Amino acid sequence: MEDHKISLDQLSRKYGTDLTRGLTNTRASEILAEEGPNALTPPPITPEWVKFCRQLFGGFSILLWIGAILCFLAYGIQVALDDEPSNDNLYLGIVLAGVVIITGCFSYYQEAKSSRIMDSFKNMVPQVRHCVDPMPIIELRFEMSRLRLSSSPRHVLLSSPMRTHWRQKTLLSFPPTVGRTPISMEIEHFIHIITGVAVFLGVSFFVLSLILGYTWLEAVIFLIGIIVANVPEGLLATVTVCLTLTAKRMARKNCLVKNLEAVETLGSTSTICSDKTGTLTQNRMTVAHMWFDNEIHEADTTEDQSGAAFDKTSPTWAALAHIAALCNRAVFKAGQENISISKRETAGDASESALLKCIELSSGSVKHIREKNPKLNEIPFNSTNKYQLSIHTQEDLSDQRHLLVMKGAPERILDRCSRILIHGKEEPLEEDMKEAFQNAYLELGGLGERVLGFCHQYLSETDYPRGYKFDTDTVNFPTSELCFVGLMSMIDPPRAAVPDAVGKCRSAGIKVIMVTGDHPITAKAIAKGVGIISEGNETIEDLAQRLNIPIEHVNPRDAKACVIHGAELKDMSREHLDEILGNHTEIVFARTSPQQKLIIVEGCQRQGAIVAVTGDGVNDSPALKKADIGVAMGISGSDVSKQAADMILLDDNFASIVTGVEEGRLIFDNLKKSIAYTLTSNIPEITPFLLFIIANIPLPLGTVTILCIDLGTDMVPAISLAYEAPESDIMKRQPRNPRTDKLVNEKLISISYGQIGMIQALGGFFTYFVILAENGFLPSRLINIRLDWDDRSTNDLVDSYGQEWTYEQRKIVEFTCHTAFFVSIVVVQWADLLICKTRRNSIFQQGMKNKIMIFGLFEETALAAFLSYCPGMDIALRMYPLKLSWWFCAIPYSLLIFVYDEIRKFILRHNPGGWIERETYY
Repeated sequence: MEDHKISLDQLSRKYGTDLTRGLTNTRASEILAEEGPNALTPPPITPEWVKFCRQLFGGFSILLWIGAILCFLAYGIQVALDDEPSNDNLYLGIVLAGVVIITGCFSYYQEAKSSRIMDSFKNMVPQVRHCVDPMPIIELRFEMSRLRLSSSPRHVLLSSPMRTHWRQKTLLSFPPTVGRTPISMEIEHFIHIITGVAVFLGVSFFVLSLILGYTWLEAVIFLIGIIVANVPEGLLATVTVCLTLTAKRMARKNCLVKNLEAVETLGSTSTICSDKTGTLTQNRMTVAHMWFDNEIHEADTTEDQSGAAFDKTSPTWAALAHIAALCNRAVFKAGQENISISKRETAGDASESALLKCIELSSGSVKHIREKNPKLNEIPFNSTNKYQLSIHTQEDLSDQRHLLVMKGAPERILDRCSRILIHGKEEPLEEDMKEAFQNAYLELGGLGERVLGFCHQYLSETDYPRGYKFDTDTVNFPTSELCFVGLMSMIDPPRAAVPDAVGKCRSAGIKVIMVTGDHPITAKAIAKGVGIISEGNETIEDLAQRLNIPIEHVNPRDAKACVIHGAELKDMSREHLDEILGNHTEIVFARTSPQQKLIIVEGCQRQGAIVAVTGDGVNDSPALKKADIGVAMGISGSDVSKQAADMILLDDNFASIVTGVEEGRLIFDNLKKSIAYTLTSNIPEITPFLLFIIANIPLPLGTVTILCIDLGTDMVPAISLAYEAPESDIMKRQPRNPRTDKLVNEKLISISYGQIGMIQALGGFFTYFVILAENGFLPSRLINIRLDWDDRSTNDLVDSYGQEWTYEQRKIVEFTCHTAFFVSIVVVQWADLLICKTRRNSIFQQGMKNKIMIFGLFEETALAAFLSYCPGMDIALRMYPLKLSWWFCAIPYSLLIFVYDEIRKFILRHNPGGWIERETYY
């Protein structure tokens, strides 16, 4: 771009504008049509049809589609070969295809519903502000300090945002490829495990069936049954529901989650990089102390100025107050004349608002001071220079000199001064006064107060006469050799909930790192105040001071705490930063820039940490996007930072992040419990097919009946676990390691399949054998009876007592067994649901406060009864009414599951780290 090199006339002609009046309405409309609105283009969204296809053909659905296709294929072959083919495979294929379509539609609906909820969350954060007060526009100026710019010119806008430098910020914040979240990888890992198990068992028993002499068509039907039994059809929809519920719950706690999967990522967090102002503190600054005339004075913030006294007649104080009033953009909002000064609302930065109120209380109307000393030009504060400067005419008409005033980081201000004001007289800035300055600075900073330095300079009327054009671009006025006036320090009290929240993080094994622009002394004091640096832990400087040895002689590994200056970080090697992050548990980064936050996040991630980072400015957006979980501020955050973040804090409160961590851990716990509950019933669903193949007994459980369990009776109880309250140790565990602590691990498989599932299968088979025995078929008679049992031409099959059974009679008994086996699974799932409420605690500790779970217990029982006794179910689903006594067959096994797991958890709690925990704590 060469536009900055051409003349203003050429520039106005090129862009069709007038440098005085601006664009005409017609030209503005033309540019709007060509360039688009003055807004950042949001990241691309996935088309709805793609989302729907993912639900229809992704995850477990592909296995069910394979099963449906095999059913249709088997039915087609039967039609070709048999005169009177059975319609069972046709019906099963239709049911499987219907299940995939229905669950796909349900999952898509849940995802769309979740997206709408996320969009509603975004709408809770205002995106546009409207100014409704008409006023004349004279030399329009933009407040751009939030965007880290320094100048205040009249603008000729050359491009819309997506063709400007900020486009690069946006591209950096929204890269084309975004890393997958831990929970998405966990779900994928889980799908791979279950798919692998289903395919392995299905193929294994397909081959075994052929070896045992079954026809290949019968072997295909076995394969379908085993696949259907292995696939938890409703589980992925359950996961979406769980995440949505948690996101809504977090929204009520001032945490807006933009990405559902980010909920669990926050729960995996092992490091939090937090801003200080407004996040750890209240962002309600109050002037606490001043240093002038080489003395520290306590500020008087009482309305009647009856508090701490200091010499307000001092000319040095008058000069300090003058600078604080003029070099200040904060103003009182209109219509508050009858409200006490300390309670008035202000528009402006928190530090400047504190100065405004202090000067208003002690020196009178700041508005009048500013009116008498009109501002001619200024350089706003920015994070590079760390100072703010303005130039004014004086109220004394006899004094034609201009007054330059400056405030900013004390060390930066002092570096620009060669003189100091003492009792109203300028004196050379000697070493003794520099030492006095340093001692005062350290003392005030050590109190946890934000310290600002102030200086001024009366400009020679010869060099800078009235009417002189001060140019802040070329800086045609002095910014050094100034006169230092004093310091003012402000206290920003920590939020009340922050020390407790930091303590929770420490108990949960989460490292909290403070990243601030404040001086290291102030940052360290605040860090100690909120518990980031815990009592008794020392930095290298503390150790050197206590041992009275040079800092170079201190072993850095002896210091648990560490305070790093941004200047050190700027020149620090990767290896050195990694060493600091690895060796120190309590770290504060002070005097840092937003760009350095990205370096800190990358360093933490190299340590293997799951990093959450807070940010509010435009330049924070790359760090927010780079972090595993970016947290933007809802009150003070810029739009770009909110777009880049995964979560927005409506109250800008650090404690809300910790609430989010707890909710994230809870959702991972509850998903584990839901999966454990759902997978357990796979064993009593699979084993009937295995015995059917191996022992040649009549089929104990039908494929359609399995679908009634997975998509009927198990759905509501599985979802109800999302409402389960956290266990007492949830914030006392170390953070989850995504590489080793999987959502589905070998321990969960062992508990679900190898222990509880086996007991459930025993309960189902006990009921099956009881019903067949009551009908005359003892267990010994059932072995190798299948061929005769399923033979349509055999209508005189003899039972254990010599009774003859027709094919139709046998099938009614078989379908009754399917129904009873189904009901037995429901009965043992009662106990499974109760034991899945906790992973470590006893159910008697946890209690039965989950009303959704209680409803789930009644719902699955009522649904089982409905399917068993509703007229017409014998035709629709081949389910027949049961005797009441058959419901009680599985109850002993249900009680056994409950007692067994309570004993396991009792041993686990009383022998932490023992064999039981190592092998069964999933």
